[in-house]
Amino acid sequence: MTRHLHSDHPHLPTTAQLVKATGAALSAAAILLTTVVLPAEYGIDPTGLGKRLGLTALSAKPANDPVPPTAPAATGLDPNFSLDSSPLTATWRSPTPFRSDTLTLTLQPDEGAEIKASMQAGERFVFSWKTHGGLVNFDMHGEKPNASPDAFSSYWKDRNKAEGHGAFVAPFDGSHGWYWRNRGDKPVTITVQTSGYYKKLYRP
Repeated sequence: MTRHLHSDHPHLPTTAQLVKATGAALSAAAILLTTVVLPAEYGIDPTGLGKRLGLTALSAKPANDPVPPTAPAATGLDPNFSLDSSPLTATWRSPTPFRSDTLTLTLQPDEGAEIKASMQAGERFVFSWKTHGGLVNFDMHGEKPNASPDAFSSYWKDRNKAEGHGAFVAPFDGSHGWYWRNRGDKPVTITVQTSGYYKKLYRP
């Protein structure tokens, strides 16, 4: 008796169909790899389609990739810098109170005279002096306490001037100021103004 066998799974694909479907899937994957993945991820574009689709731009690195600066380069400070442990040097402190003074002297023809400030090393002031009636020669200088008459340090000297302005920091303890001389034939009056940190402004 002939027995007809019927398949329990009549809808399963045949081996030939499986091979065909697998081949189609592999072909599609290869196409995607060539046209999409390689251009977008690695910048490899063998077909040129990736460039036309703008995919190669995705793999390009920025022209100027910013590099995060380290803390010392960004701030200019030591990484261990602390405001608590390192006071700022922009502040100058003085035990001497602030003061302002104005002194006037008159020089006869061929006469010389001085105005000085008594200062400690590091003290400072701003100054301005002007003449009335003529020009003078001057020497801004300083002497240490009990120094001999010829032992002095000259800071600024000039001839035939009607004024002088600036700032001064005492390099050592002592007296610091100006000597003016009238080389003209008429009296000249000089007015000096100072403001800053020093013991006193006086005429020797």
